[in-house]
Amino acid sequence: MNRGHGGEAILAGDERKQVFLDLLGEKVIKYHMRLLAYCLMDNHYHLVLQNASGRMSDFFRNLNTQYAFYYRKSAGGRGYVFQDRFHSTIIADDDYLKMAIMYVLQNPQRAGLAKSGQTYPWSSANLYSKKKRREWLDGDFVLELFGGSRGFANAYGSEALEKLPLLATAFGPVLGEENFFKRALEKFDRRKEPDAVKKRRHDDYDFDPVEKVIREFEGKHGIKVDDLETNRHAGKKLRAELMVRLRDLAGLTYREISEWELFADLQYGSLRQLYQNARREFYGK
Repeated sequence: MNRGHGGEAILAGDERKQVFLDLLGEKVIKYHMRLLAYCLMDNHYHLVLQNASGRMSDFFRNLNTQYAFYYRKSAGGRGYVFQDRFHSTIIADDDYLKMAIMYVLQNPQRAGLAKSGQTYPWSSANLYSKKKRREWLDGDFVLELFGGSRGFANAYGSEALEKLPLLATAFGPVLGEENFFKRALEKFDRRKEPDAVKKRRHDDYDFDPVEKVIREFEGKHGIKVDDLETNRHAGKKLRAELMVRLRDLAGLTYREISEWELFADLQYGSLRQLYQNARREFYGK
């Protein structure tokens, strides 16, 4: 889950929720995630998903970054859009998974936005039937998990959970029994072995939020990114430095960078060379 910075209602209104939902479907497909449930509220969102491709950090970074660009462009203002990177909870087994799905889908009932059993337009609650199925939502698995449409409907119409019984651990919240956490901890310890570290994908490492990188860049140079004059040598030099920061600190790909209006006049194939040249100039390597 993630929420607006300072509780800001970054998803208020149907148009903004639809934009986020369109981006969500696009990123689920792009990063090969397995989405089981979602719910969009005015100031936060919840997702239940399986990290099927091992690229969850990429998925959330890309989803949140693109929505943040849209939000700032439409709403104006400056500063962070999302409060943090994202918050995740490990789910132990099918019973706890059912609990998590219902907790997410019943969020509007807890908030008084819908009555018990009543569908909410900005959640996946009404999308599990084959007639309304979306390609990026694994509705078949969810219905099977609940024993079919009737079982799902009964669970959805039950009294909403006030909170999940989470275990607080050094590695974040866990939805499961103590013995599950112990097994997960043993698995984590094996991953820390030298050979496992060498095999760890670059995608697994965390990066700073794009907004933080931009704010630090603007603070250092005393200029807003939107005000860079890239038709001048000084502006081109600053843009090249920004690219290095976006690549190294925020973890953006060349494709993601090419989608920025600031880099629109550059050929996609030239970005790698521009990055390498700028990196040598600014960091001496």
